[in-house]
Order: sequence, then C-alpha cells, then structure tokens
Amino acid sequence: MQALLTCRALSSAPMSSRLDREREFHDKAFGEATRAPVWKFYEIQRYDIEHYSRLIDEYGRGAVLEYGCGAGSGAYRLAHNGAVVTGIDLSEVAIRQAREEAEREGVSDRCEFRVMNAEKLDFPAASFDLVCGTAILHHLDLDRAYSEIARTMKPGGHGVFFEPLGHNPLINAYRRRTPQHRTPDEHPLLETDLELARSYFEHVEASYFHLSTLAAVPLRGRPAFERVLSTLHGIDRALFRIRPLRKHAWMVILEVAQPRVAGSDQPPTASD
Repeated sequence: MQALLTCRALSSAPMSSRLDREREFHDKAFGEATRAPVWKFYEIQRYDIEHYSRLIDEYGRGAVLEYGCGAGSGAYRLAHNGAVVTGIDLSEVAIRQAREEAEREGVSDRCEFRVMNAEKLDFPAASFDLVCGTAILHHLDLDRAYSEIARTMKPGGHGVFFEPLGHNPLINAYRRRTPQHRTPDEHPLLETDLELARSYFEHVEASYFHLSTLAAVPLRGRPAFERVLSTLHGIDRALFRIRPLRKHAWMVILEVAQPRVAGSDQPPTASD
C-alpha cells in the first residue's frame, strides 16, 4: 500500500516541479559534494558492486543507456570494454562532470552524455542492448520509468539497476534524521515496486545485499574491517535465503529482461 500511495503521489504531482526539485538537489550534490557525510556507509559495498559490475560487463557489449550519470558512473568501464554508451541525467553538473571524466579516461569517442528526463526518453524504440543505473529508479515515477526502459530495450536486451530498499526500520529511522541528504520525492524501493516491474518485463530477478554487514561500518579503516565484512557478508547470504528477511536489505540489484508485449497474457517469469 505504501508503494502504491507513493506512485500515486508521484503521478499526481506536477512533473515539472518534481523534476525541478530533483535537478536543483543533484546540481548542488554533484557540484558541492553535499552527500559526503554518508559516503562512510558505502565503504561496505564490496560484494554488491562486484555483482553489479559483473552483470553490466556481461550484458554491456553493444549499445548501452546509463540512467543517471556523473564522475562515478559505469559508462567509462563499459566504454573501455567496447560498449557505445549514452548517459543521461537531469543535472547539467553531472553531465559536465561525466564528459570531463570520459576525456580523462580516454573514452569520449565511445560516450555521449545528455541532459534528459529518464521518464520521457528521446530515443527510438529498441535502441539499447543494456539499460543500467545506480541509485536512480527510486527517484522516478516507476510506471513511467519501467515503460520507457521496456520501450527502448532491444529484443534480447537487459536492464540492471542498483537501488536502495525502503523496508528496514533502522535504515528508515536514519533517513528521517538526515533529510538534507536526500530529495523530498525519492522513495527507496519496496517489494511492490519490484513486483511492478513484472507488469513490464517477463523476466525479473532481484539480488539482495546488506543486513548484518551494516555492523561493519564503524570498523572502516581498521585492520579487521575486511575480515569482518567478509564474515558478515557470508551471514547475509544465509539470512537472505529466508524470504521474509530479504526486504530488510539495504540494497537490491534488479535485473529485468524480455519486455512484455502490450496485451500479452503470458505469465511473467518468477525469479529470486
């Protein structure tokens, strides 16, 4: 119900004002590094980043669209691997930084970066072999975003997205205490948001990360950090075999494929 209300609120809110808020926030975040205080939490992201990187390496062999980009995007890695990458973002600052990084990486001839609304893409249907992004879907109206991803994905193409989840009460308490680090319209994904993807894709698969590993954050920079993180990751793998615990993960990597044809009555593929 919460996700449904969120989607309805986003759909009923004036798109221009919502996008303006997102653009203003991210121009400042990219330009002034205002989210630096939360970077400490991302130091535990070893295994989820490796998993995401493996997937985009596997699927990113042709034309790639990256949803949301900047100096830390995956576009350069993909371009070095031979992909032709188009990166989009609402933030002109992010686009400028992405172009500068592509120049430094020597892949500007294989990368194009454009200011664009991810909910209304300026690309023909079936343009991309891979559509990917990190921490982007939870800023979007998911019906619009899923629809555009499905429309622009080539037959046989894939989508891979690295997103925060919104069920864990401790993480949500921290989010409520630090509203300055996020936009008022963002909505960490819920189980119903993952299920919504099945309305647009026949194949949907979710991989979950970070429950007990959050306890390793205070150890960052200490000799025991890597060993403790590895142990806790092993515990999380066991915990996430228990279906009700999965939604309490901090992060999910969502894979989608096989856009559903309008009017199709074929059941979606269920995957965990």
